[in-house]
Amino acid sequence: MRAEVAGVVAGADGDAGKAAGPAAADVFDGLEAAAYLVDEQGVIARVTARAEALFGWSAGEMIGQDAHALLHRDSGGRTMPRAQCPMMHAFLGRHVEYDERGWFERADGELLELWWLVVPCSLGQAGKGALVVFRESSPGAAAQGAGTVPAGAPTELDRLALLAETTTRLTSTLDVEEALSRLVELLMPRLADWVVIDLLVEGGDVRRAAVVHHDDGALVHRRDLEGMLPPVPEESPMPLSRALRGAASALAGPDTYRGPADSGIAVEQQRLFKATGMHSAAIAPIRTVREVLGALTLGRSGQPAAFTPADLSLLEDITRRAGLALDNARLYQRQQRVAETMQRHLLPHLPTVPGLLMAARYLPAPHASQVGGDWYDAFPFTDGTTALVIGDVGGHDLDAAAGMAQLRNMLRAFAWSQEGPLSHVVQRLDEAVEHIAEASTATLVLSRVERRARGGWWLRWTNAGHLPPLLVEQDGRARFLTAGGGIMLGTRAALPRADAEAALPPGSTLLLYTDGLIESRSHSLDDGLARLLTEATAQAGQPLDAFCTVLLERVRPEDNDDDVAVLALRIPDPEDAEDAVGPEVPGTP
Repeated sequence: MRAEVAGVVAGADGDAGKAAGPAAADVFDGLEAAAYLVDEQGVIARVTARAEALFGWSAGEMIGQDAHALLHRDSGGRTMPRAQCPMMHAFLGRHVEYDERGWFERADGELLELWWLVVPCSLGQAGKGALVVFRESSPGAAAQGAGTVPAGAPTELDRLALLAETTTRLTSTLDVEEALSRLVELLMPRLADWVVIDLLVEGGDVRRAAVVHHDDGALVHRRDLEGMLPPVPEESPMPLSRALRGAASALAGPDTYRGPADSGIAVEQQRLFKATGMHSAAIAPIRTVREVLGALTLGRSGQPAAFTPADLSLLEDITRRAGLALDNARLYQRQQRVAETMQRHLLPHLPTVPGLLMAARYLPAPHASQVGGDWYDAFPFTDGTTALVIGDVGGHDLDAAAGMAQLRNMLRAFAWSQEGPLSHVVQRLDEAVEHIAEASTATLVLSRVERRARGGWWLRWTNAGHLPPLLVEQDGRARFLTAGGGIMLGTRAALPRADAEAALPPGSTLLLYTDGLIESRSHSLDDGLARLLTEATAQAGQPLDAFCTVLLERVRPEDNDDDVAVLALRIPDPEDAEDAVGPEVPGTP
């Protein structure tokens, strides 16, 4: 968008070496719109004749004036504070901005309601600036003689504004379904009252992802027309089949598909035109440089004007932007699936330990870039006791997940071979961490659960910079096990590590967790720990599987953008029938 408009006016920012010569000046003066140029401080440098007529000032009176102070007002006619002015933000931030409703004061004091668009551009030797274009949206403004745009016939300004908004809105999401939803909202009812999106999926199949109708101000999905379509025929000359093979855009109508169908897709197109009542359609491929992603169809049933060949260039510009956005979203989600799959396969199945119940959960981060190094582990020591581990490798990407796998395997090796306190095992691991490129820092709790000869279960542990384990007794009393603390792994600080131990009463539950369970941008870590303590106390009597599920649902903050690992251990009450239940399989709620 910037290049398209700035190139017309004075050369895009990326080509700042080109001055605004006579040809560019002639183009600006010939703009059939109310517009002016401002420098990077918002001072008017050039004005079109339509802007003079619209605002009632001559070019000589406007040039050199601060555009914000001279013209821009709020809905009450007052000068808008600069800090709240979106036009000033666009000037200073050098980004495209528009608003369908703004207020501006004429020379005679009349308040005009106008649509406006700001596009950064180069002013040649004068430096950087912006083009500001206006379109009348109120009856009072229309009376000034600048004219209005007939319905169904978008001006060049409309087209540029739509392309700018398409780029901004589609590239600001990395979710495919959200991008499709935004595309539909952008196009209706501006260009059509029907939007159909067909996407190519793995194996060459076609999915009709959206059939949406603009009906009395609402967007209505026709689910009965959506779903899988037959494969794309290789030789069919029909518009949709050609578009799905990457051919140029084309116009279509009911008559296009009225004859004998040459493929399964043609049959579906016949059904589409009959069900929607579209009298005119424009179809274009959605593609990237590498491949065709699908096709976009705009249709009109309520709007009387038919699409013309002139509409196809705009449609192709839109689908190019849609293709880029969808390609980025697909790559992003593919990364997320790979990372989640790798992480889940690296996490262990819980062992069966007579007399103990165990459950675990792992929830990936909501965004692919945040898939990281949260992990848990449970395995037997050589003496038959059971190790429980919870950890978090620094970082939120595939490297963190790879570092987690390396760290977990090394910890198992040291735990099986190293005799003595658990703190010695963690110290050996700390010395090795600096040689793992993917795990420069990490936190963890290494614990040992054992049954003592005189009866009862005991917990020994050491904590390397991790959140403290939570022990919840059967009667609801709960406390954090804060002893045994030490610094995280990877700091290279030669500080001693501590060990601690505590009894695990019958019916008690031990919870190990990562910071994704409690951390939030809206409250402190202490608040998160308090919330966990309160909810765990309330759920003390729940079966272990339900205990984990409820904590994830009620404790994990809504604004959490990290992955979460939880490992829970319960000492069954000998009188409890749950004692017969084996370890539970880790998974999501």
